Amino acid sequence: MITGTQTRWQTELQQAVTDPAELLALLGLDPTEFDGPRAEIRPFPLRVPRGFVTRMRRGDPNDPLLRQVLPVAAETAPAPGFIADPVGDLASAARPGVLHKYRGRVLLVATGACAVNCRYCFRRHFPYADENPRPDNWDEALDYIRGDDTIAEVILSGGDPLSLSDRRLAALAGSIANIAHVRRLRIHTRQPIVLPERIDEEFLAWFAPLPLQKVVVVHANHANELSAEVARTCAALNSAGASLFNQSVLLRDVNDSVEVLANLSEALFAVGVIPYYLHLLDRVAGAAHFDIPEQRALALHRELRARLPGYLVPRLVREQAGAPAKTLLL
Repeated sequence: MITGTQTRWQTELQQAVTDPAELLALLGLDPTEFDGPRAEIRPFPLRVPRGFVTRMRRGDPNDPLLRQVLPVAAETAPAPGFIADPVGDLASAARPGVLHKYRGRVLLVATGACAVNCRYCFRRHFPYADENPRPDNWDEALDYIRGDDTIAEVILSGGDPLSLSDRRLAALAGSIANIAHVRRLRIHTRQPIVLPERIDEEFLAWFAPLPLQKVVVVHANHANELSAEVARTCAALNSAGASLFNQSVLLRDVNDSVEVLANLSEALFAVGVIPYYLHLLDRVAGAAHFDIPEQRALALHRELRARLPGYLVPRLVREQAGAPAKTLLL
């Protein structure tokens, strides 16, 4: 039953670390070792759940999980070619909250809220306040989907759609399930990784019986992100009838080695998640310090293919504004 009481995941979300000085203190790190960690990078400040912090290596200023979330001065440096909307989201907006880029599927920007602010996020500049419908009013978006019978799949994205309450998610998913030509619901979310408490009994109570094929695409970039609780969460999603896939982003000094990428694929498969996409960095303003040259990415991918069975090798892709699909790099 969906109630109005605060759940454990909501409490964890409220208690997330939002001050760089506190984060570094929790890890026993000296702020002077960093390139100006700062709290004033607005409107995209630090936000990271405390459970995710416990997976970071204490005393290691180069920890790959820390690097993904710590705001640094490099984000404010100008970088040619790095822009606010690198994948053409705004040009593909069909209705408020509705992005229709690819045939057969449509994406709903369900919320601008996330459990964690990843510094490389391609939507870090997205105008959520202007482009989202009111939280409880999806009528226009649903009418758009009803009016196009080529749409077989609806994708919930954000932000992170699992930041919404179960009441709102269940209502939205139920409305989608009532559209005759929609067969699949896909959820893009980082919360099963960074906030595994989110997949609780209340979530599963509405998600498991949903009369749609269910796909959950999670987002992990390093094997150290996958804790025992993450494994239990993935098992629960599988048991609820969801097919699980992972999207990673290739990030400088985070996962730009064949050893790290191979370990990630093995760790994902061990918890029931298929390594699906390895994205080249979307060239969003503020993330240039994470960029990897394309030729280096191709070399890493060749090494990965030589090391792993094919089903453990994610597809190396780049998303390009206006393209009819993601660009597969070979």
